[in-house]
Amino acid sequence: MPPLPINPPSLPAPRGYSHGTLTGNTLYLGGQTALDAEMRIVGGGIVPQFRQAFGNVLTTLRAAGGIPEDLVSITIYLTDIPDYQANGREIGTIWRELAGPVYPAMAGIGCTALWQPEALIEILGVAVIPDARLIRPAA
Repeated sequence: MPPLPINPPSLPAPRGYSHGTLTGNTLYLGGQTALDAEMRIVGGGIVPQFRQAFGNVLTTLRAAGGIPEDLVSITIYLTDIPDYQANGREIGTIWRELAGPVYPAMAGIGCTALWQPEALIEILGVAVIPDARLIRPAA
């Protein structure tokens, strides 16, 4: 079976990429910044941007039948690591609110810039979804 794009209608329509790519039971979650439905980066700093970006990741995951416990890897790209660290407690609270107490393998990587100049964070991941919940879109 060829890889299938996963593009939830509630996220901005992708142009030149997919929000996720499903191959077998593995969902590769494309990098998500804090874009809202109007294609604007949410303001207010790293905490609201984390909430939006991670929420976008979870929206794509759920579109394929996944749940947060199916995440096996998360990579977080940050333009300001000290800012993320300073807000770590609040970010952890948001994680538990959105995904529960399960944490996959993770990496945090500092970078000088992201695709949208106002983006402070981009999150990508990998999930393995059991057959019983897997939703395969029409090819």
